Amino acid sequence: MAVGKNKRLSKGKKGLKKKIIDPFTRKDWFDIKAPSTFENRNVGKTLINRSTGMKNAADGLKGRIVEVNLADLQGSEDHSYRNVKLRVDEVQGKNLLTNFHGLSFTSDKLRSLVRKWQSLVEANVTVKTADDYVLRVFALAFTKRQANQVKKTTYAQSSKLREVRKKMSEIMQREVSAVTLAQLTSKLIPEVIGREIEKSTQTIFPLQNVHIRKVKVLKQPKFDLGALLALHGESGGEEKGRKVNTGFKDVVLESV
Repeated sequence: MAVGKNKRLSKGKKGLKKKIIDPFTRKDWFDIKAPSTFENRNVGKTLINRSTGMKNAADGLKGRIVEVNLADLQGSEDHSYRNVKLRVDEVQGKNLLTNFHGLSFTSDKLRSLVRKWQSLVEANVTVKTADDYVLRVFALAFTKRQANQVKKTTYAQSSKLREVRKKMSEIMQREVSAVTLAQLTSKLIPEVIGREIEKSTQTIFPLQNVHIRKVKVLKQPKFDLGALLALHGESGGEEKGRKVNTGFKDVVLESV
């Protein structure tokens, strides 16, 4: 009997299962490092398939966005209502060096701020920092009861809201354009800009719960490794060798 005619002989053993390989055996773990502007620099870990052939693992890691709660980065529950986005810019060994990529409020915090009998004021500006990052910054504020007020509501007239919104935009434009991205991050953590807006708008209309609720990075400049290493507290310059004294002296012949 010809081998090709019997279907069972050509198929092999019935019920033979394919060997199952754990996909995690092909992966490597990397540590995510936050910039030195935050208290806790160890964000967490991420994994990726090992480099094989023409496929480099570092290319797959660069550009990854990590969202972390600010309370974990600062070690304080006072910042638990804000989330920070970090972008992986460089791979050094098993460490991933990140940079600031955005900030946002948690949805439960935003919902807790919105109440009846008050006016909501929102403003946003698109501004370039001193180190050429283009950001869009969003702010919000709520009207506040004045001292010795009898009236139940604290609604503001639309003309007053326009003045407040204009003042908010001016302050955000001024505060962001004068600093670098790292310096802006240091301002956003203690909410310096929100307090400045609240103080400056007292003559127009008293405000409360003034916050920078969101920051988006729209455009970033050309990647600079030295600036990123400086942001992480590492030396970005090349090490120069020390001059070696050989003990020999140069002899100049007066006549040949």
